[in-house]
Amino acid sequence: MLKGLLPEQGDVLELASGAGLHINYFAPHFPEIIFHPSDKDVSVFDTIKSKRGAAGNKNVADPVALDLTDSSTWPDAENGLFDAIFVINIFQVAPVSIAEGIAALGAKVLKPNGFVAIYGPFKLNGKYTTQSNADFDGELRAAGVSEWHLKDIADLEKAANKHGLISKTRFDLPANNFILQFVRA
Repeated sequence: MLKGLLPEQGDVLELASGAGLHINYFAPHFPEIIFHPSDKDVSVFDTIKSKRGAAGNKNVADPVALDLTDSSTWPDAENGLFDAIFVINIFQVAPVSIAEGIAALGAKVLKPNGFVAIYGPFKLNGKYTTQSNADFDGELRAAGVSEWHLKDIADLEKAANKHGLISKTRFDLPANNFILQFVRA
């Protein structure tokens, strides 16, 4: 799916990179893209670098500390803009308010034709798209953490719209997940 979505070359920022599994998997498939991992938790940076070295990924930059709730940690647009920003599986365990940070960051550091891509399971118009997503949401809620539940696509769209981004495409993917693509209005 990403081969048809990401540009042939350029700079792509990953949010909430964690251990760097996704970015180090994607990098060899896009040799002309420089991937920029980021995370709020700097303790994962050595793992990201280790995975980069083990895979020989010369197109994965050093990770940077980025807290979506603190704009002072965000990249400076004067140091370069991104062709795309992506985040994978954050909204099951993050408050929907993180969408505000993603949208504001996108408005600040995306190139004019850039986009934000958000991957994961979501509700659609307040409803589960499958029984397995309803079951998964029940498992998340059973943990007793208020932020842990499936978010509604409409809430992400509302946050994006506040920052001049609009929903362009919703891709239906296996395992009842979506990629939500947002672009400048």
